[in-house]
Amino acid sequence: MFTDLDQMISRFSELLSEISLLKGILFIVFFLAIWFLPAIAAFFLNRKNFRKILAANVPAGLSWIAWVALLAWAVTGKMRGKGLEKKEGIKDDSAQVEMPTVKAD
Repeated sequence: MFTDLDQMISRFSELLSEISLLKGILFIVFFLAIWFLPAIAAFFLNRKNFRKILAANVPAGLSWIAWVALLAWAVTGKMRGKGLEKKEGIKDDSAQVEMPTVKAD
């Protein structure tokens, strides 16, 4: 049983020694980008629960089901800052701006 494990470890170390430094760094960057894809999506989509998604992303990467659920939450979650006009009494002036009309000659 341990001989199989020793063979696997030696084979893995041989494979690692064959990989160049640049390929190793690119693999790590790509791996982390995929692992933290839900957090990246939540950040760029300006989601309200970005910090919770980021914290949950670390253990969720170990389970495909949890990772996919977290990605769905990141994409469909509530946006940050939405609804502040009603809570704080801030008026949205963009609705009152009139568009100029162009008269045809």
